Amino acid sequence: YMNRNLIRKIKNFLKEEKFLGYTDIVNVERTISSPLEELEKTVKQCKKCGLSKYRINAVFGEGNPKAKVMFVGEGPGYDEDRQGRPFVGKAGQLLTRILQSINLQREEVYITNVVKCRPPQNRNPRPDEINSCNPFLMMQIKTISPKIICALGTFSAQTLLKTDEKITTLRGKIYELEGIKIVPTYHPAYLLRNPDKKREVWEDMKRISKMMEDQ
Repeated sequence: YMNRNLIRKIKNFLKEEKFLGYTDIVNVERTISSPLEELEKTVKQCKKCGLSKYRINAVFGEGNPKAKVMFVGEGPGYDEDRQGRPFVGKAGQLLTRILQSINLQREEVYITNVVKCRPPQNRNPRPDEINSCNPFLMMQIKTISPKIICALGTFSAQTLLKTDEKITTLRGKIYELEGIKIVPTYHPAYLLRNPDKKREVWEDMKRISKMMEDQ
């Protein structure tokens, strides 16, 4: 029943996008076998904001579609844009090690970003770009239905929590989004520039590990 309900919601979402004039949206009349797969096809064709002009690949996300823990970063970088996968560069390698520190493999979690296309020169995503991509992120969250979301960096935390507070203020606390626990922490790319912050991220990871045990 839940899968049929999700399919219905995604069909309605895609129809709305098409009604609003995004004619590149995939045909929603045909049978949808997987909600995430259908969303991914839509994202890969999306031209709702200017970032689509610069991308090589839209980076939808990857991992366990039934993950208990979801990691949400900022946006694709150079390597991600070329490979079409999230967190595969140096920051991604660090994220993999962070996951392993609490006995998690990438295949067990779901990893995505706030924006699905790489901003030019890896600049910060603009509010209009974040707003254009936000429905896709929200549908990913609704479809996967994780128990915990780790918000990696300022833009992820601000988007999910609808706040202007910086990550330095937000991290160290646990928040909630429609029953899902939100744990903000530093982005792995920030850790590469500021390795002294790794201890704080380790504390956040231990918090996530404890929350998983309590589920």
